[in-house]
Amino acid sequence: MSIKPERKQELIEAFATHSGDTGSPEVQIAILSERIRNLSDHMSTHAKDFHSRRGLLMMVGARRRLLDYLKKKSQDRYQTLIGRLNIRR
Repeated sequence: MSIKPERKQELIEAFATHSGDTGSPEVQIAILSERIRNLSDHMSTHAKDFHSRRGLLMMVGARRRLLDYLKKKSQDRYQTLIGRLNIRR
């Protein structure tokens, strides 16, 4: 359900806007998207795990807020990111 450190580092390198970037909205959204995918797979197997469901909903909300922020700041960066992550909006 969590991300391995190697995978997290790959995501940071792929979505960083400059060297040493770990906190830009793009990186945060990419990491949250990976965690959401992993937890969604877990939920398909364990449908009655309500504690994990709450965590999943909180992550989806956090990603939504970050996407709204990025859309408000830069429409181009937003469109590029949702295209790269295959997030429908």
